Amino acid sequence: MKHAKSSTEKATARKTAPPVRRTKGTVSPQRVGVFVDVQNLFYSAKYQYQSKVDFAKLLELATSARQLIRAIAYIVQTPDIDQSSFINILTQIGFEVKSKELKVRPDGTAKGDWDMGIAIDTIAMAERLDVIVLISGDGDFVDLIHMLKAKGVVTEVVSFPSNTAEDLKLAATAYIPLDSNILYR
Repeated sequence: MKHAKSSTEKATARKTAPPVRRTKGTVSPQRVGVFVDVQNLFYSAKYQYQSKVDFAKLLELATSARQLIRAIAYIVQTPDIDQSSFINILTQIGFEVKSKELKVRPDGTAKGDWDMGIAIDTIAMAERLDVIVLISGDGDFVDLIHMLKAKGVVTEVVSFPSNTAEDLKLAATAYIPLDSNILYR
């Protein structure tokens, strides 16, 4: 007796597009852009595995023998944590780093995310990329993924499954789950 696949199994089972593109009779590697929501990834790894992400392994997984056009890591900085060494490591690996300060509201709550910046950058680059790899589990990106797919871009979402919105997994052309293999040991 066959069992029906869950939505997570269906999303995970989808295959990525082949790593080539055809242009006037020639075959060349797909052009890929990688966009990393660092805070989302950092806290997922910290709370789920009590570990840190190996960003070199992550970039290798995301590019997967394709032509990397641009890799951007989006960071929110807090005044009490010096992230300069981390930023240097990301830069050495090949990431462009975009950083902004955590904003503290008058009522004491804090706001610090790059959702709008990631959306603007992916839309701006969509015409020059075959594949956009979004590394985040944030469900706020579902509409962005739909819009990018409507423009003909292959979208891949990469994240830790238990910290990812189901709608985001299903919206992407392909969902690539992360596990402990992507962490420092």
